[in-house]
Amino acid sequence: MSSDAFGPMVPAAGGEGLKATFALASAAYRDDPVEKILDADNEWHRSKVNPGKSWARIFRPNLGEAFSRAVVDRLLDPGRKPVVQSFGMDPQTVVVHCLAANGLRRTRDLRLTAVMLLCGVLFLPGLLAWLLVFQIRASLAKAENRRTSGMGTVLLAAFGLLAVVFFVQMPFAGFWGWYSRGAVIAPVIGWVVAKRICETTAKDLRDRWASLLSGSSIGAKVPEAVPSSPDESADQLRQSLNRLGSEQQSNVTFYAGPKGILGMGTRWGSWQMAEDLEPAEEGKEIYAFRSWDVVRAIHAKLSLMERTPVPTEGIPKPSVEHWIVSPIGEGADAVARPDGTDVDNFRYKSHAIQQICNRQQFGSGDRHYLGVQWVLWDGQLVLTMLINVTVLYQTLRIEVTGHALGPVHGLFNSGPAAKEKSVDKAFKPWEKRTVALPLVDSDEVVRLAARAPLTWFHKPLNWLGGSMSLPEPFGLRHSWAEQPWRHRFMADDAMRVATPVLRAVHQAAIGMLREHGVATEKFGARSSVVSGAVQDPAPRKADSYDA
Repeated sequence: MSSDAFGPMVPAAGGEGLKATFALASAAYRDDPVEKILDADNEWHRSKVNPGKSWARIFRPNLGEAFSRAVVDRLLDPGRKPVVQSFGMDPQTVVVHCLAANGLRRTRDLRLTAVMLLCGVLFLPGLLAWLLVFQIRASLAKAENRRTSGMGTVLLAAFGLLAVVFFVQMPFAGFWGWYSRGAVIAPVIGWVVAKRICETTAKDLRDRWASLLSGSSIGAKVPEAVPSSPDESADQLRQSLNRLGSEQQSNVTFYAGPKGILGMGTRWGSWQMAEDLEPAEEGKEIYAFRSWDVVRAIHAKLSLMERTPVPTEGIPKPSVEHWIVSPIGEGADAVARPDGTDVDNFRYKSHAIQQICNRQQFGSGDRHYLGVQWVLWDGQLVLTMLINVTVLYQTLRIEVTGHALGPVHGLFNSGPAAKEKSVDKAFKPWEKRTVALPLVDSDEVVRLAARAPLTWFHKPLNWLGGSMSLPEPFGLRHSWAEQPWRHRFMADDAMRVATPVLRAVHQAAIGMLREHGVATEKFGARSSVVSGAVQDPAPRKADSYDA
């Protein structure tokens, strides 16, 4: 099934989110230990690795296998829970790369299964004996005691020597003698064939991994997008991808306490201007207006922020969007997408947005925010400034908050390391030389061959070897995002943009109030005070109230 059937799944070169998208997509091709994903967890979102059965370590998955399977199951399953938007990247591209990685592994597993049937199942006693030795070796290799961990290699060598003796001096005659010889040698022949199959696939996977991180078109090209299970049709896959795309375009976000707005990052700064509404001329009334009228004026002003009187590039054109923010608990493990006549394809309609803006300003319910967002550093930095307008009694309050989502964790930006080791030179033991190692070692060949027949039965395989659980509520981008404050230039970008946004908001609001006969002297004075405070902003945990 060609990926062309699902439309353009790969961002165009130079598009927003290219680097962050490909960094996360590269995880589908990685061959690191699955536990390494825990290093990428941040303060608020934690992955889980189910270790499986201790006696079945031979069936454990690596990072690429566990990640691609977990992402496909979580994002494409028809009965899945809603997904949080991934700002600054394209989640569909990551999913399609996971499908492509699963397809490559499925092809490899088909060949390995055939090898297992011919060289293993037909000679089951020998296969079980060899697997038992490798399982014991894998268990001993995890021991902290170096002497104990080295016993596995000694055991394997001893068993190999015993197999040679058994093959030469067979105690049986006739059919059973020849069958016993086959049981000794057939698994070894199967291992040699399986090693070639595994090395070919490993090279392909690592090439795609490296190409994605380099940004080349080879890595970005998805050669095959296959259904995630044998029972899934192409139409079901297309519907699942379309649903994921619709959720990505939703204008509903979720506030989870100190975690901030999911997908946008924690709130690092907050500035407020609140004054009473008084007529500009004594004896006259204020021309009636609503919160939505103020928001609309601010929207028009923010949409022109890329314009500047100075001949410089300045701020790139932002994305200005009306957001409906729904509150959920800090420990909630799921979000709920709205439905009904006011919602179309996971997006609130314009009239519903206006109603929420004008009415739901106090008490329970969703809240309206006007958001201006920049995706910078190839998707590694997402800056969002949210504006909320409320009118309570005679007080108009305009609040501007800053949100920053940092770069994807460095784990996803690391390329495939060459497999090699340093050894002593033969005639100069005081000097070292580097020796290239095979892409797939003996233990890895055995692991892949043992897993191959079970890869069509996900639940038993996960029960035996373990699996990976994604952080909930799940969104590809925020689950593995670092704080931007450790990167000086990213931190500067986040704090510098606060001042022009705040002043643009105040100018638009004061101009609109003046047109409606509102006295703006107090608003102007308050705006000057707030503008002075934002001159030297400092990031802080604004959602963690020290009460």
